Amino acid sequence: MASPVVGLLHPGEMGHTVGACAVAAGARVLWASEGRSEASRARAESAGLEDAGDVSALAGQCEWLVSVCPPHAAVETARLAIEHGFRGRYIDANAVSPATARAIESEVESAGASFVDGGIIGLPARVAGTTRLYLSGAAADEAAALFAAPLEAIAIKGGAGAASALKMSFAAWTKGTSALLMAIRALATSEGVDDALLAEWARSIPDLPGRSTGVMHATVPKAWRFVAEMHEISATFKDAGLPAGFHASAAEVYERLAKYKDAPQPPLPAEVLAALLRG
Repeated sequence: MASPVVGLLHPGEMGHTVGACAVAAGARVLWASEGRSEASRARAESAGLEDAGDVSALAGQCEWLVSVCPPHAAVETARLAIEHGFRGRYIDANAVSPATARAIESEVESAGASFVDGGIIGLPARVAGTTRLYLSGAAADEAAALFAAPLEAIAIKGGAGAASALKMSFAAWTKGTSALLMAIRALATSEGVDDALLAEWARSIPDLPGRSTGVMHATVPKAWRFVAEMHEISATFKDAGLPAGFHASAAEVYERLAKYKDAPQPPLPAEVLAALLRG
């Protein structure tokens, strides 16, 4: 049996590890270097991906196309693939709301391609046990078979929107509470009680002082990516008839930290809190 031909849009920090796991499963994995950075090229080469040149060539050669991009670009990326003639099976593995996933499905299937909903939970897939790709839709089982360890690809029940709903629910807690912790620390700093708060947390909730500092190191360099994700989560809550304001506010927290994108070193906690307070 011939190896499946999989296209990857785009080999970012997460995406290139997803591509590497498809290579490990025996797929031939292509990407398009046109307009991409040297960093993207280096990641693609390290993952064993083949350069198709441009999106048109990629779309014409692949049976499957996997989109792993910042959530604000998910719809545009799907449209680009369709405009360039892709008519195979499209896996959207982005952090988008169920409604956005279903909107992408509608555009993809109206063009004659088929759609698989996906959501990635965890770190870039370099170590077993750290990363799950949840998939839903009619071809979810076949999509899951495209990937090997260290990525764990899991098909779940439901159509387009199910995998995205799971991703939204999970990130609502992990990234939402990270934003909340940073905002609380900024409030305490503004009122001159940050040291006292940390001391009280150390007594009553011992993991919070370290966690609140840790999220600043871990999330601030990626804050720019989380702005759109928080808006997608907010929309998911609203569509379910639930209050949506918390994650809309979390989006603003991350927006105030978006300037640290590509910073050579993570900012110190004092810098993070000052940036939040300055707005």
